Amino acid sequence: MTTETLRSGVRLGTRGWLILLTLCGATFMTGLDYSIITVALPEIGRDLGFSSASALQWVATACLLPTAALMPLFARASDMIGRRRLFIAGVVAFAVFSLIAGLAPYPGPLVAARAGQGVAAAMIGPTALALMTAAFPEGPRRTRAMGVNGAVLSLGFVIGTIGGGLITSGLNWRWTMLILFGIGVLVLLGALTVVRETARRSRARLDVPGAILASGGLFALVYGISSAGEAGWGSAPTLATLAAAVVLLGSFLAAEARSAAPLVPLRLLRRTTVKWGMTVGLVTFGMCGGATLLLSVYMQDVLGYSPLQTGLGFLGEGVAALLGGGLAARLISGRGAVAVIVTGLTAQAAGTAAMVFLPAEGGLALLLATSATMGFGHVLTVVAVITTITSGLDESDQGVAGGLAQMPTFVGAVGVAGLMAIVAARAEALAPVTTGTAATLGGLHAAFLAAGAVALLGAAAGGVLLRGSDAGRTAGQATGRPSRQPTARPAGRSTAQPAGQSSGRPAGHSPAP
Repeated sequence: MTTETLRSGVRLGTRGWLILLTLCGATFMTGLDYSIITVALPEIGRDLGFSSASALQWVATACLLPTAALMPLFARASDMIGRRRLFIAGVVAFAVFSLIAGLAPYPGPLVAARAGQGVAAAMIGPTALALMTAAFPEGPRRTRAMGVNGAVLSLGFVIGTIGGGLITSGLNWRWTMLILFGIGVLVLLGALTVVRETARRSRARLDVPGAILASGGLFALVYGISSAGEAGWGSAPTLATLAAAVVLLGSFLAAEARSAAPLVPLRLLRRTTVKWGMTVGLVTFGMCGGATLLLSVYMQDVLGYSPLQTGLGFLGEGVAALLGGGLAARLISGRGAVAVIVTGLTAQAAGTAAMVFLPAEGGLALLLATSATMGFGHVLTVVAVITTITSGLDESDQGVAGGLAQMPTFVGAVGVAGLMAIVAARAEALAPVTTGTAATLGGLHAAFLAAGAVALLGAAAGGVLLRGSDAGRTAGQATGRPSRQPTARPAGRSTAQPAGQSSGRPAGHSPAP
């Protein structure tokens, strides 16, 4: 295969880029939402008069919980309602609730609007990924699209952190929500003009018992993990919530085994690429998300940075994420997804563990270098994981696969909670013999080291558990063809036609948009 042929197979075409920008715009919007609101929380509390810090935290939690709980439901519903239709509904709802949140006069309406944003994000997440995998067939075109998507997701977090500091310093927190409304309008225009429906709707009935059990179990799991830091891991409410999550999710798996039309077919969860891909995803999201939060604590509580300076401190991670997203497609095509997972997690582990050398004063170069290394490895891993999970599947399974691929993002909160517990325990042990700042730094160092060790173990486990799977051999092959033809295609028309490419055209040559 010539170099020109390889390059031709990776070209997305004008229409392909427009589709990718629209779908990545939705991903960027939901990623931006979490980080930009986190920075603005103190000002929100003062402006709206929240009664306590725990009440204020619901501004963030109210969005996270419904997203995690409802994602499997909407992933399956997208196959029944239509992925494009549900995607558009999610974008409209997200924009509307962002506007309501930006105009909220009291805490209650704001928290309710944030919950609405969470429901909308649960619609957007799996449908955007399913539309992307259908628009770009399995091979180098899809891998490149996934690389751009991974970079944009990480960039959304970094820009949100910086933008949140800028907005709260120079304007008003309400602009954080109004900006999301504007982005939602732009994404909606793209969805209406360039995104097409990708598959025939399924006639199967919705698995209502499975939906109730999965949503309840995931809600309890994420809530239990999120509240454990304040209530304590050994507290009765935390233990009861986590026990309920285990019972509900266990009941969900039992119900799915008996269902004729399951919400999540167990055959997908049994696939090596899906179950171990999700496990690796949990490691990379949990450890990188946790370490990033700890870096924020380090910059503000140890170095004394302002919110704006803290946001700028993540520039290294943001730039590295862009580079990682750009290189991921080439690396996966050349070495396979499994090799990139091992490489990415190893780089993430090295960058995170090196944070143990961050000093109490100065150290900006080391901060930028270590966070950049961690971010670079994280994005490589995320792109390879999503490529692994979504490869080799029928078109009819891509909606559910899109939801499964996004679940580690939210369940990874266990990593954040675990690392924060390490910080607290180590800082408490050091408190009697040193200053408060030194004790905090010691706790952070211990947590960074633990996060690096877990990421390194994840790299080793991922290489072993995914070895021999089709992900390592086919996910990144530069064939430009899907590994399996979509089923249920109506006569005379393709249901999964490559973006920017019409029938009979060579790869890389797109019709006019």
